[in-house]
Amino acid sequence: MGGKTGKTGRLVAVVGPSGVGKDSVMEAFAASDANVLLARRVITRPTEAGGEDFDGVDTDTFKAREASGEFLLSWPAHGLFYGVPRGILDDLAQGRTVLVNLSRAVLLDAQDAVPGLQVISLTAPPEVLAARLAGRGREAEDEQKRRLSRGSLPLPEGLRSVHQIDNSGPLEDTVAAIRAVLQPESV
Repeated sequence: MGGKTGKTGRLVAVVGPSGVGKDSVMEAFAASDANVLLARRVITRPTEAGGEDFDGVDTDTFKAREASGEFLLSWPAHGLFYGVPRGILDDLAQGRTVLVNLSRAVLLDAQDAVPGLQVISLTAPPEVLAARLAGRGREAEDEQKRRLSRGSLPLPEGLRSVHQIDNSGPLEDTVAAIRAVLQPESV
């Protein structure tokens, strides 16, 4: 993965319960640094559903792309399928930092696929998560409750680099905290 810059990039998995603000944090952090990219996931959800910038596909298309080896990582969650295209390896080879919203279920696979994986585990109190989920209006109330119940699940054992960051305050504070752990030389 040497690439043009002569240094290997870094894959940063951003995880946390639904409603913690992963997409907002990732977008703000990427906007603050031209060397940081957001991985565009493939999801079996209609593109017009909102939220992150993603490629929406039907289940048959997803499964065909998965079978052809197009995804570096793929997993089911919340009744949907998610995939991270292998193309992010090219960005890493060019020395870029790539942020990706991942499920806890695939973190060890990500660590195996990309040595040096960094994990940013975002947290917020349950009442903040509930208000954010209700405010985004993407899921029915029963789905919101199901997502909130999964919020306290632990990260898998064996991860080498995890940074827990509270995202219940101002977005700029969260971005500064992430910068402090990922780019301490710039703080």
